Amino acid sequence: MIIRALNLRKEDVHMNKKVLSVLVDNTSGVLNRIAGLFSRRGYNIDSLTVGETENPKYSRMTIVVTGILEQIVKQITKLEDVRRVDVLELNNSVTRELILVKIKTTPAQRQQIISVTEIFRANIVDVAKDSVMIEITGSQSKLSAFLSLLEDYEILELVRTGITGLARGIK
Repeated sequence: MIIRALNLRKEDVHMNKKVLSVLVDNTSGVLNRIAGLFSRRGYNIDSLTVGETENPKYSRMTIVVTGILEQIVKQITKLEDVRRVDVLELNNSVTRELILVKIKTTPAQRQQIISVTEIFRANIVDVAKDSVMIEITGSQSKLSAFLSLLEDYEILELVRTGITGLARGIK
């Protein structure tokens, strides 16, 4: 097992949050075993994304947690299905999150919402008579700024993917 400390941009993660990038075998039960490790030790998972890598034999889990994790990182690396654990920190990685948000709109509000969407390079993915659905991807600071500009509108539904990230360069 390899444990590496990588760097994450400050705006992407709050000071006390840690982002773990965990490379695992793409087998059933891996997610349950890793999540169970966190719950048994009283850690809450703030965000969890999992997906197959360029090699279908492996999956990458991006886990965001709050607190000190030295012990839990050591225990994760001991699991049979875990191939590598990277702790993503400031400056040396890229993280992103996706939000889909459905906003109630009137014909008079529609152009204002479109303008905000264009400023943030978001995409309108669905338009109905009384609502629009917007897709936006970016750092947590970008997404927070976007959502703060939507506070004057009625958000009907919102879903977030959680953070996903990789180290910069060839590591």
